[in-house]
Amino acid sequence: MAAEQGATVPGAVVAGPPVERGGEVLTPQALAFVAGLHRAFDGRRRELLAARAARRTEIARTGTLDFRPETAAVRVGEWRVAPALTDRRVEITGPTDRRTTINALNSGARVWLADFEDATAPTWANVVSGQLNLIDAFERRIDFTDARGKAYALKPAGELATVVVRPRGWHLDERHLTVDGEPVAGAFVDFGLYFFHNAARLLARGAQDPNSGPYFYLPKTESHLEARLWNEVFTHAQAALGIPHGSIRATVLIETITAAFEMDEILYELREHAAGLNAGRWDYLFSIVKNFRDAGAHFVLPDRNGVTMAAPFMAAYTRLLVRTCHRRGAHAIGGMAAFIPSRTDPEVNAAALAKVRADKEREADGGFDGSWVAHPDLVPVARECFDAVLGERPHQQENPGAADDVTAEQLLNVAGAEGSCTSAGLRNAVRVGVRYIEAWLRGIGAVAIFHLMEDAATAEISRSQIWQWIHNEVVLADTGEQVTAEQVRRLLAEELAVLRAEAGAGRRWDDAAALFEQVALGEEFPEFLTLPALALLDPSGDE
Repeated sequence: MAAEQGATVPGAVVAGPPVERGGEVLTPQALAFVAGLHRAFDGRRRELLAARAARRTEIARTGTLDFRPETAAVRVGEWRVAPALTDRRVEITGPTDRRTTINALNSGARVWLADFEDATAPTWANVVSGQLNLIDAFERRIDFTDARGKAYALKPAGELATVVVRPRGWHLDERHLTVDGEPVAGAFVDFGLYFFHNAARLLARGAQDPNSGPYFYLPKTESHLEARLWNEVFTHAQAALGIPHGSIRATVLIETITAAFEMDEILYELREHAAGLNAGRWDYLFSIVKNFRDAGAHFVLPDRNGVTMAAPFMAAYTRLLVRTCHRRGAHAIGGMAAFIPSRTDPEVNAAALAKVRADKEREADGGFDGSWVAHPDLVPVARECFDAVLGERPHQQENPGAADDVTAEQLLNVAGAEGSCTSAGLRNAVRVGVRYIEAWLRGIGAVAIFHLMEDAATAEISRSQIWQWIHNEVVLADTGEQVTAEQVRRLLAEELAVLRAEAGAGRRWDDAAALFEQVALGEEFPEFLTLPALALLDPSGDE
């Protein structure tokens, strides 16, 4: 079946295992469209990935970063993006499995970020069935019954969230689809299949739903040149399918430190297709570690849970984001509330919900137009916070944000963050990192760990902090011990003993531990843990 699915498109080969109803997604026409994206743009994608490496080398040489002088005219110029997506006060995120699709659309949030990226482990079944679930949802033929017999179905159309799809970043290949002998970028697969099957359908619904259209979140962007490539992909895709130019709207996650210095430029490159920018906390911290990992103690992050958005360097980042978006007529979308309410512990809920409320009030008061939550129970909390500021207004783009100019020094003032490096923080990084990786290797990308919904960004910051602490010879504030690889291995062994006793059979703890050691303790720093992890993902399905 796999070979037949790709045989009708010259040069395109589907190497993945059969997926139920996969032929409805992997049609010859859809595969030809994706192949066209690959042939037109993959060379440029690879050039931009090489440019990332060169820029990282320059950051390592200088130990700093600044706004680009060659794009100063864009930053001071008077221009605005095209209007789009009126009201985004609460957005829910999650993978595209069948139950999550229904729950997210029914959640009461204005937007659902349908995630093929960090919340999805890219098994071929997840990639293809996720596309099928979205098609079924738009056609209102989706339902689900779980093992307990609980049935899930969609609410009336007017009560459903607007879908915004997040494809994979530029760095990830899709090994199950090749064109002319080369793997196709996961970004082209996720974007291409969704756009091919749904763009016309969504636009046709526009008379009844003005927020219906082909909308996207763009992850892991590191420069305006990468945003330019997305704009070229959008232009090509619309022309190829006869979709009116400018129908696509994209929100870019500012989740890398380099992108924080190019917010204006990123919006400018996408201005005919831009909808806004989003503040992604964990990936942003991960990017700081990755880019400044050898720049000394000034860039050493304290315990990850102690680095809040109120830290001076994070507050500078969010002020710049709000100010940039509102000057350009774009939405500023705040960060994630990842708490998962407990059904059995009201005290845990009360304390966590108080923190969620304070965080969302800070965002709304700071000028954000909306924010993310990971669980439907948090939608009312976030909505109350934004309703209190917005009222009947769909956004607050008339709020210019903070008047002061944000400087490079403020964005890079990691040393100004409160908190310290502790044994509890080290142990938590090990516990969360290995738990997440084990689930990811089994094909689960969104994982509930210690009352939080975690995705790949969590594992990235966990393992990168350990690497940073070891290589900067960090001494733990509470014990006086220097962090070493041997100490981390000891903690990992202790944790694995507990997990094996609790979890029983069917888990991949040995593989997870080996991968965790590779990405956290290796002499070289892997750019993304998902790159070496792909070789271990879903072995039964890929044989």
